[in-house]
Amino acid sequence: MASGERGIEKILVIKLGALGDFVQAMGPAAAIRAHHGDAEIVLLTTAPFVELARASPYFDHIWVDARPPLWDVAALWRLRRRLREGGFTRVYDLQTAQRTNWYFQLMGPGRRPRWSGIARGAADPHANPARDRMHTLDRQAEQLRMAGIAAVPLPDLSWAKRDFARFTLPRRFVLLVPGGAAHRPAKRWPVDHYAALAQRLAAHDIAPVIVGGKDETNLGAAIKEVCAAAHDLTGQTSLGEIVGLGAAAAHTVGNDTGPMHLVVAAGSPATVLYSAVSDPVLTQPRGPGVMVLRRPDLATLSVDEVEATMGLG
Repeated sequence: MASGERGIEKILVIKLGALGDFVQAMGPAAAIRAHHGDAEIVLLTTAPFVELARASPYFDHIWVDARPPLWDVAALWRLRRRLREGGFTRVYDLQTAQRTNWYFQLMGPGRRPRWSGIARGAADPHANPARDRMHTLDRQAEQLRMAGIAAVPLPDLSWAKRDFARFTLPRRFVLLVPGGAAHRPAKRWPVDHYAALAQRLAAHDIAPVIVGGKDETNLGAAIKEVCAAAHDLTGQTSLGEIVGLGAAAAHTVGNDTGPMHLVVAAGSPATVLYSAVSDPVLTQPRGPGVMVLRRPDLATLSVDEVEATMGLG
């Protein structure tokens, strides 16, 4: 069914977050764009991902979802009106959460767009009872196959790469990503292990470069205090600059955290560190040269073991 006087199909893609999940949705986004080449595609996302979304070649318009609480009836009504007036013929719900199931209901009553997701009544349901035990990339690829899109590539963020020359880094460097969710400290390899690895890299004339968010500057400072040769960029980089750094890095070492998805999708060989509190079978970044090390307690993972995966010579 065409939409509007121009006869151009209008499609809504929903992906709200978090960062790693957003990056992993870029392969499906590329597949949707390739399958609907002439369509007008709108992405519904949240504010932290607008920069990446606007840089991408997959979407014509970006809508920001403030995620209004259920008690905010006025905000929900505004969202409902916007969704219903969008003229969408198809919706690809890549978030597949209770909230976005509500959005399916908000678009009624009456005839709704053809919906790919898990909302009750969806025209193209992802009807696999084992979906929650699948890796994110496999789950989304199967969801799109059930909606008629056969080929889904790995995420490729080459379009997001930004110049990082302002940081004046040496030609050969390794990225260190010591942060992660502050409320889940068990996901972090100890910062003193990162500092020891930085010292070893510096001894081989490889510059350690530390990246992370503004709330992780203490980690960068702790590594820098032990290894003066380290370049501490925590709190200073845009997402696009992290992609650029990943594309140029000799290797990246980091915890199970969003920036690791950015650098792997940029093409960096990587060693990703997992503890018992998250499962690489479900979430690990995928790409050439990606190695996963997992220990129930990351404090037991030695610097020797991590260095052995890097193949830097």
